[in-house]
Amino acid sequence: MKAIAIRPGTPDSVHLLDLPLPALDEVPGGRGVRVSMVRAGLCGTDADLAAGAYGVAPPGEDVLVLGHESLGRVTEVGPAVELPLGQLVVGTIRRPGGSAYDRIGRSDLSADPVFIETGISQAHGFMREELVVDAAYLVPVPDELEDVAILTEPLSCITKSLRQADQVQARLELWQPRRALVTGASTIGLLATLALRLRGLEVVTYARREPPYRNSELVERVGARYVSAVETDLPALAEHDGPFDVVFEGSGAPALIEPAVAALAPNGVAALFSVTPGSRPMTVDMARLNQSLVLYNRVLVGSAAAAWADYAGAVSTIGQAQAGDETRGWLHQLLTDRIDGFVAAAIARQLAGDGDHVMTTVEIGPGT
Repeated sequence: MKAIAIRPGTPDSVHLLDLPLPALDEVPGGRGVRVSMVRAGLCGTDADLAAGAYGVAPPGEDVLVLGHESLGRVTEVGPAVELPLGQLVVGTIRRPGGSAYDRIGRSDLSADPVFIETGISQAHGFMREELVVDAAYLVPVPDELEDVAILTEPLSCITKSLRQADQVQARLELWQPRRALVTGASTIGLLATLALRLRGLEVVTYARREPPYRNSELVERVGARYVSAVETDLPALAEHDGPFDVVFEGSGAPALIEPAVAALAPNGVAALFSVTPGSRPMTVDMARLNQSLVLYNRVLVGSAAAAWADYAGAVSTIGQAQAGDETRGWLHQLLTDRIDGFVAAAIARQLAGDGDHVMTTVEIGPGT
């Protein structure tokens, strides 16, 4: 079967790969599910992988199949599986490692030094014609959400970040957030803006590019306010529009973390999601940062990957957005580019480019 792969650590190594078809009994206990892939997504993580910034091939191999954003249909199941044939599903990314958290089914909290992540590290991804996987790693999706369900994985990460923020804020006997700041207006920043607006918060989304352009217009269409870093620095924004009860850091810009913390209201929480590969040395006034956190009971929460429940929560949020009068059709506008089939050259060009796109889908098989 066809697949799209890279050689981890080797820039510009995107290529077409031929893999043997997997057998259903590769998964023990009768829990195997054969999935025919409908589409996969391309995002900034895939671009970093294609550039050689990181990535780990499965043990004993020198290539890694890409794809951690997925959508497929169940075509065959083992005797211990209850999923019906034809069920639309998305796959979770993390696979169990050796830490205590992995052993209780929370691989998204794995304490292992190297994670097992589908399409990223030590496990082949979803950008192939078929896969066989344990039913525990599949999340059902209603057919009516097929067109936008490819956004489930990135939205699951936001769902987890905000869930963890809520859990931390349970320390407060009163938690009624009203204002939120989102830094970054890429796919993650846009979806965070949507999720926070659906919760009823006032949202300001802060990013580099000057408006108007597609992403700034998408922010405003869900009732949030877009502010460009070219026009206003973050301290000035915080003084004018803050303080913020919640900050979601989705830009991957280390220089924004300190002023984002300063923009928090007393008892506020900042959820840090994005990371920047490599090293970015900078000077931080740790005394002021420490005072800000301690004296005003502010909290920083780091978050990576997502649990099965967060994927299910993301599916619910997608359904809520598709049903809302103000948000219906908004998610479709995030799917800005499409590649039909396993065209390695087109995929490589898309990953190497910096065009005006939000998410690119690779169409693999027929939908409904």
